[in-house]
Amino acid sequence: MAEVSNIVDFLEAGIKVESLRQKTIANNVANLQTPGYRRIDVKFEQLLAKAIASDGTADLDTIEAEVYQPKQTPLKPNGNDVSLEAEVGEMVKNSLRHKAYVRLLNKKFEQITAAINVR
Repeated sequence: MAEVSNIVDFLEAGIKVESLRQKTIANNVANLQTPGYRRIDVKFEQLLAKAIASDGTADLDTIEAEVYQPKQTPLKPNGNDVSLEAEVGEMVKNSLRHKAYVRLLNKKFEQITAAINVR
């Protein structure tokens, strides 16, 4: 069974990453019509999975979310690759993940509080 502090650390890391991802999505949308702009994204889940797979643990202090340009999306005639529909879809998924992390973190704190208040 995972330690409570590890679960809280993972949830907090998830919230931070989703906040960063929300900023990158907003930046992509803001540059929707900017000629030559290439969309950016956040890589974290892959880095976390790789760290866990290598030795079964993950030190969240050493795993940093990475902002990168995927460069796999087709370019429009102006050299821009941002799709409003794709960004809105990513924003919805990101918001749902963020909300899930916050709810799970709240639930964990409720459990801790209930355990402390047991007499």
